[in-house]
Amino acid sequence: MLRILSNCHSWRTVLLLLVLNFFSLGLWSQTENFTQTIKGVVLDQASEEPVIAANILVLNVEPLLGTATDFDGTFRLEGVPVGRHSIRISCLGYEDAYIYELEVGSGKEVVLTLKLTESLVVMDEVVVKADRLNGTPNNEMASVSSRSFSVEQTKRYAAAVNDPARMALSFAGVNTNDDGGNEIVIRGNSPRGLLWRMEGVEIPTPNHFSDQGASGGGISALSVNMLANSDFLVSAFPAEYGNAMSGVFDLKLRTGNNEKREYAFQAGVLGLDISGEGPLGEKGGASYLGNYRYSTLGVLGQLGILDLGGEESIFQDASFKIQLPTTKGGYWSVWGLGGLSNSTFRDSLEQYDYHSDRGVIGINNRRYLAKNDYLETIISYAVDQVTDEEFYAEDNFSGAEEFTTRALRVSMLYNRKLNARSTFRMGAIGSRLSYSFAEWEEANRPRVTLINEEGATANFQAYAQIKHRVGTTLHLNAGLHTSYLGIGEQMAIEPRVGMRWNLRPGHVLSAGAGLHSRRDPLPVYFAQVPTGADTYSQPNKELALPKALHGVLGYEWRFHPQWRLQTEVYYQDLYDVAIASPNAQGDYAGAASALNFDSGYVTDSLFADGTGRNFGLETTIEKFFTNGWYALATISIYESRYTGRDGIERNTRYAGGYVGNMLIGKEWPVGKNKTNLLGANIRTNVAGGNRYTPIDLEASRIAGYTIRDNSRAWENQVAYYLRSDVRISYRKNRAKTSSIISLDIQNVSNRENIYSLYYSASSEKVVAETQLGLIPVLNYRLEF
Repeated sequence: MLRILSNCHSWRTVLLLLVLNFFSLGLWSQTENFTQTIKGVVLDQASEEPVIAANILVLNVEPLLGTATDFDGTFRLEGVPVGRHSIRISCLGYEDAYIYELEVGSGKEVVLTLKLTESLVVMDEVVVKADRLNGTPNNEMASVSSRSFSVEQTKRYAAAVNDPARMALSFAGVNTNDDGGNEIVIRGNSPRGLLWRMEGVEIPTPNHFSDQGASGGGISALSVNMLANSDFLVSAFPAEYGNAMSGVFDLKLRTGNNEKREYAFQAGVLGLDISGEGPLGEKGGASYLGNYRYSTLGVLGQLGILDLGGEESIFQDASFKIQLPTTKGGYWSVWGLGGLSNSTFRDSLEQYDYHSDRGVIGINNRRYLAKNDYLETIISYAVDQVTDEEFYAEDNFSGAEEFTTRALRVSMLYNRKLNARSTFRMGAIGSRLSYSFAEWEEANRPRVTLINEEGATANFQAYAQIKHRVGTTLHLNAGLHTSYLGIGEQMAIEPRVGMRWNLRPGHVLSAGAGLHSRRDPLPVYFAQVPTGADTYSQPNKELALPKALHGVLGYEWRFHPQWRLQTEVYYQDLYDVAIASPNAQGDYAGAASALNFDSGYVTDSLFADGTGRNFGLETTIEKFFTNGWYALATISIYESRYTGRDGIERNTRYAGGYVGNMLIGKEWPVGKNKTNLLGANIRTNVAGGNRYTPIDLEASRIAGYTIRDNSRAWENQVAYYLRSDVRISYRKNRAKTSSIISLDIQNVSNRENIYSLYYSASSEKVVAETQLGLIPVLNYRLEF
């Protein structure tokens, strides 16, 4: 859809804008000693009860700054100099926790939600403490293949462009096969296996220009103005996560400032963005937080950065969260996310009009039943709609589709901290999934209806899990997840186990195993297969849930407080995978498998007889952000295999073989009083090239279009993928505002990585379809 124009004009334009903005901000100007407020709440990790008398200490200032939490666990620390600071949170009877290199700007107060883990008491009340470490997931039930990520990482990492999915490309085992979208391939799995959650409940994919059944899209609809620190899991998930096979993004929305009104304005080549937050009412701690963005990709075309070929693409999104604490009714929050995207093109030979819209709204209530337990209830309603109208004069083809899915969900979670050693959690989720699917096409023949279905079904999930600390060094967790889908009355029972063993200080052995399933996109179940002139069947209604058995063994070595080395080896056994019918004929049917689908809807008759397996080794070396710099290097070597109807085991579409990443960044305090921040980082990614099915050149010349040799499905591989991205940013702090200007140069070398190969009828030869080249993304942000 988008093609780069890497000419001198666009380069000079971008560099000129960058220089002018840097000087307009007064890069080297003298500054005053600006300060800001850090405030928030400290909670018990297991029970989420307030922690009283916890000490919060800013480590790298003279004189030292510190405070303690009140009876409600809240704290307020004023007069903190702007810049980067490390903070220690400690309390008698709890393990210490640290926040390193927290960014404090003059435009916004810093609001934190901090959690401490209770220490185990042994040997006549001697408390054994261990620090809560960088990268530890927020979900204490997660023991392996999981990590937390911060909002700042999604802003700071080169080419992330405020998108969690693109940020995750820097992590081990994560790759993408298409620069034009943000779908991610995790350990060789199809992107369809990824689950998105927000505020504790499943949501539609939060991306613009996303197809039915896809987990990604062209551009994220998420705003970093709204997100809090969240979790990313890639294998052997805890029992509370259902309907996921390859990975989970467990997103949290932050709470707005309940004492002061604050705003942020952002402008860049991807659009205009505005957010606001502040207190609701004069007292009581209620707050609001909201964000709106409008963008047209035509701006990139006008700047000479992208050639849109006459296509018009527009998107907008909005999100909000209202927090309402009450005396007797617990904590209430109302939140939502919505996105609209549209792409159109019209000329005499080709016309299309594509809409991809989705939204979700939720109400959460958390009530503390006793000192160490709480009940959380969530009611959410989500809509996911894709419409597409197409006309191609050359083939006399016209067609249209409209897929709409609605989900009403009620979720209840009960959490109890049994004691310092054990935490128990259980829950249930009931979903009413309503749908309306229609698609037709015609091309030199009468109109054919591919799907025409409307109705509703139910999906029920329940889970229970427990975490137990055998001693100060061994943590165990176990759980069970069950799910039931009304279509075909399909049920799955999924046990999960995990373990973390601190062999000695700095050395951790971890392991996890679990069974996981994910329902196919709903249109798949209602595909119509003709059985006569005016009759059809729907064989996919009985399709079983695809399943994956995960096993992971990991080792982590914290050889320095600021460094870690982590290695994981994993094996995934996939079964009940949708493949072609036993009656299907031809090489394509014999090699077809849902493990190679990137989006959801297919019109074929499918049977859950396929299998697959993924296995590999991953290593990560990470330097946490301390002393002004950070680094991350990963290498993943893996295999991804599947077996279709013909019984032949082949490489999957996503079997690149290896992925390597290197990210390194540095930040310098500048200005007279070192209160401004200049940052730069570079990320390089190398990976095995995309797989493709070989082209039968002679057959393609006779037919006039691409004919592939499906007996050799996904046998070939394009050249290796190589890309480097650079980010430069500068924060200027003033008395009451902060200004941030950034430039992300994606694919800085302008290497034209190959996406796939196809037959060109005009040249009568096989040619390469290349991915995006250099894309500079300039952005300005004002906080006040």
